Amino acid sequence: MRVEFIDPGQLRHEVALESATLTPDGLGGHTESWAEVATVFARIEPVGATSRFGAGQTRETASHRFTIRHRADVASGMRFTASGRIFEILTVSDPDETGRYLVCRTREDGL
Repeated sequence: MRVEFIDPGQLRHEVALESATLTPDGLGGHTESWAEVATVFARIEPVGATSRFGAGQTRETASHRFTIRHRADVASGMRFTASGRIFEILTVSDPDETGRYLVCRTREDGL
């Protein structure tokens, strides 16, 4: 196994890590609210973008890779927010399995 070097100076974007809370609405559904779990510093790298046309409208989606210091409470389904932008966490992985960093693949809708 090769240990990956990540320059900690590249973790320069301050982002909020948020988790969803589902509250029953009394009619069989639920209300979703988001609460900030932590503020972390991340390296944000754009990976790609797609544009889809359907139902008379275009939907733009961008994917990013966030690298943060390791936290045990980060999971897919959470999200990062920064400057009014929302990045849904799709996958979480430890790039070299040393427990130092996490790499999160994210999706940002509606550009």
